[in-house]
Order: sequence, then structure tokens, then C-alpha cells
Amino acid sequence: MRDVSTLLEALPYIREFHGRTVVIKYGGAAMEDPALREDFARDVVLLKYVGMNAIVVHGGGPDITAYMERLSIPVEFVGGLRVSTEETVEIAKMVLIGKVNKDIVSRLNRHGQSAIGLSGDDGRLFLCERTSAPGGEDVGFVGRITRVNVDVLKHIADDYIPVIASVGTDREGNSYNINADEAAGAVARALRAYKVIFLTDVSGWLRDPSNPLSRISQASAEEVETALTQIEGGMRPKLQACIEAIHGGVTAAHIVDGRVPHSIMLELFTDEGIGTKIRAAS
Repeated sequence: MRDVSTLLEALPYIREFHGRTVVIKYGGAAMEDPALREDFARDVVLLKYVGMNAIVVHGGGPDITAYMERLSIPVEFVGGLRVSTEETVEIAKMVLIGKVNKDIVSRLNRHGQSAIGLSGDDGRLFLCERTSAPGGEDVGFVGRITRVNVDVLKHIADDYIPVIASVGTDREGNSYNINADEAAGAVARALRAYKVIFLTDVSGWLRDPSNPLSRISQASAEEVETALTQIEGGMRPKLQACIEAIHGGVTAAHIVDGRVPHSIMLELFTDEGIGTKIRAAS
């Protein structure tokens, strides 16, 4: 009976989300733990089976860092952004496109839905310009997306699951490392997605970062904007991406703990959810 109750609870959400686009930023422990990787693939495949257009945008920070350390290249972050030299970007592209992206695509294919791997270079998907850290510090070849070629995604997403590596180029052909949270937000805005979900390694946006029980279950974009100047580290780009997504027409943005098995299902298809939902002001 508990299983039947769970299915009945999910039914109105499945009906509501049918035919809608959901952009998922994939990262953190959900990419690193073998069991969680399988759970994620099954969840995304299920979204496709129940009629949702799922688009996956991924980073791969730990893998990039591991290869940089193996090559004795300094690793530095400023304001949650990786300081990126030309050499760093070259490594990022090799790791993200050549390894991480293809692993995700293969896993989705194996669980029953055809996926196609993309990067910002494919079909000129992401046009970028150089950006700086929140405090104005130079972080090298880190890009801000100025245009998303939605035609590429619309052609693919009807029949396949697009899996996008967060790198891109500018008009002169220079390559850039792109924060995956920003990339997911940009894709969601460009497509006017129904939802964007950011998988992370905390239970959501915490009122007190030292207290994992202080999760904020819901907030408006205006409330997040007011608090943003006081937020540091990796949560800042996630919240910024949520705000920009909402202002760009996305109905809701979610920050979800990817360490929880089937976290996407629990957030989307249950009444209580498990993360932080950010919405436009009512």
C-alpha cells in the first residue's frame, strides 16, 4: 500500500510535467559514486518515459582537478570559479568532452534511452565572452554564455536526451571553461524550461551553512537576491543561476542533494520534496 500511495502522490506531478522541458545540472557526488550514477541514469530515463524532455548539463570538476594534479598544474579557485589558463581549458575540454560526457551518454543509453553528447562547440551551441569572478578578480579563460543556439537542442531533445559539457567558444574561436551551474541556467532560460534542477552535495540552500538542518525549502527569487551578497563559495553561482533562470521565464529552480538516491524523483514527484525550490514572487 505504501508503494501504491507513492505512485498516487506522483501521478498529478507526472500529469503536470508531461511535455515539459526540465534542465538538470549534474555534478558532485551524484557523478562520483557508482551507485548514485546508476540511480541518476535511471531517473533521467524515467523522466523521458513519462513524457518529459530532460536535458543534462554537466561539469566534472573533480576529474579536471585530478588530471591537473597528475600533470603538476596548479589548481586555484576564486569565488567558486576555477582559474583557467589556456592549458587548463585544454585539459578541461579533454576531460569533459572526451571522458565525462561519453560516460554519461553510455550510461543513459544502457538504461534504455538514446542520448547524444554535446559541448558548447557543437552547432555553435554556446557563444561566450570572457568573464571575471564576483569580486572582479581575473580568472583567465572562464566564459559567460551570451547566446544559446536553441535550434540545436530543439532538434535533438524530441527524440534523444542531450548531454552537454560546459565548455564553449567566443566569436574569435577562443575556448572557455564555463561554470556548469551557469551553463544549466543559460540553457533553461533560452528554452524557457519548466524547471531547472541543480544537483549538489548539500541538502539545499542552508540558512546557516554550518547547520545541515537549516535547509530553506522554498524562497522567492527576490529573497535570494537580497541574501546573495552574503553568500560565498560554490552555492553562490548556483543561487545566481537560479535567479537568472526565474527572471528568464523558468517556472521554478531547484537545488537538490545529489547524495540522496533518486533525489530527482523525490524532489519532482513528492509533495514535500527534499531540496530548495526557488520561484518567482507570487
